[in-house]
Amino acid sequence: MTYDNITPAKFISRPNRFIAKVEVSGAVETVHVKNTGRCKELLIPGCDVWLTAPSSPGRKTRYDLVCVRKSNGLLINIDSQAPNKVAGEWLAGQGFDVVVPEYTYGDSRIDFYMSKGDVQYLMEVKGCTLEVDGIGYFPDAPTERGVKHIRELTGALEDGYRAILAFVIQMEGVEEVRANVAMHPEFGEALDEAEAAGVEVLFLPCRVTPDMLRIREDISRI
Repeated sequence: MTYDNITPAKFISRPNRFIAKVEVSGAVETVHVKNTGRCKELLIPGCDVWLTAPSSPGRKTRYDLVCVRKSNGLLINIDSQAPNKVAGEWLAGQGFDVVVPEYTYGDSRIDFYMSKGDVQYLMEVKGCTLEVDGIGYFPDAPTERGVKHIRELTGALEDGYRAILAFVIQMEGVEEVRANVAMHPEFGEALDEAEAAGVEVLFLPCRVTPDMLRIREDISRI
């Protein structure tokens, strides 16, 4: 996926999880942060960030903050809507007969349903923006919703689905994602149980520029 327009800025502060103050062309601007996670290790006063201007009707802010350069030099896309978009683009080239986003399964919506011949798949997508010493970690804040999704995938195995938990790694140079058990032990427990039951965990490293996020071309097919 690419952004139609991108503007560099300097991060100043984050008054709450929805907005940030940034400096754009010498002026202070309030912008929407497209990630409700904590991002404390990323959004540090003075860091380089990049904004996009969607021009959506009725907006209170002109810009969305979508990308940040971490203090160690990593460029990280923090747009929480981007992982599903790039996963959908990637799945379109994977040879499936059918790809259905936002698929209703039980009392929930799973990010993707796919089929290939007689094989049916359910895939839940999580975006990873937290990096420590070259390893990705998820989540960066407690996520009961994430635990629920993992347990739904585990249950889907009994219904004959091939179940996949895919981590879209929104930065370059990181190949692996681990459960952030220090932040949310229950997520780690659910992930271990799911893998033991047969849920596949898929790492999807990306190419990242300020105006683009794309799953790498060399990633193996499902």
